[in-house]
Amino acid sequence: MAAFDHAQCVVAGAGGRDDRGGVDQQVTHPLGERVAVMLPDVIQMRLGHWGKFIGNQRRLYNAGIMACPETHVGPGWEAQFATNHLGHFALTHRLWRLLMGGSRVICVSSSGHHASPMRWDNVQFKRGYDKWLAYGQSKTANALFALHVDHLGREEGIRAFSLHPGKIFTPLQRRLAQEEMVAAGWLDASGAPADPTFKTPGQGAAATVWAATSAQLDGLGGLYCEDCDVAPVAHEATFVGVRPYAVDPGEAERLWTLSCALTDCRA
Repeated sequence: MAAFDHAQCVVAGAGGRDDRGGVDQQVTHPLGERVAVMLPDVIQMRLGHWGKFIGNQRRLYNAGIMACPETHVGPGWEAQFATNHLGHFALTHRLWRLLMGGSRVICVSSSGHHASPMRWDNVQFKRGYDKWLAYGQSKTANALFALHVDHLGREEGIRAFSLHPGKIFTPLQRRLAQEEMVAAGWLDASGAPADPTFKTPGQGAAATVWAATSAQLDGLGGLYCEDCDVAPVAHEATFVGVRPYAVDPGEAERLWTLSCALTDCRA
């Protein structure tokens, strides 16, 4: 970690200026260095805002929503697909030149990708909505995104990984009723945690930090990780390991082409 002693932490979100105060209070640097916080709209941002952040970078994409009521944003994008994937895609596409020469891109996926592959005939869920299938598709998109970033960028010094941080109680579950979490076995009838496989936020964050900094991943890329290790391929929907469709190069290229078209980014 010594190499990152004098790093700057840049937080990019989609909120307005009113949101910055809360972020400033929550984001601190463990070594006491100054933290730069900016909150542009990741779809509208332009390269010029980021020119000073050239160099060896660790770019972490962990913004997300889960199991939301049916919502469409922008020009009709399904909200989970747009928030969990398209924002990260557009930001990376516009910052590509700044990533060249030595960067590691980390995209937080989820074991939720086991719930659904890409639904090519209904990506935006215009014909029937299921909140868990939509979430699963968006998390599959995260893994495919990292796979193709690595494919395109490895010769330019850009490597990319996706990961499952673990099951963690955070505001991510804010859209779920307690009864639903009890039925899933996450909580008991009193509302207390009931699933011993859940991690603390710190334990979940460790997976992201490991993927961003571990020498074990030097020279590698395009991998899906969990529990601070490279995940095995899962041929059954067990919610452990990575499903083959989430690490399929053909699926990754198809998603990249679609994402370019949706966000007006050059392929």
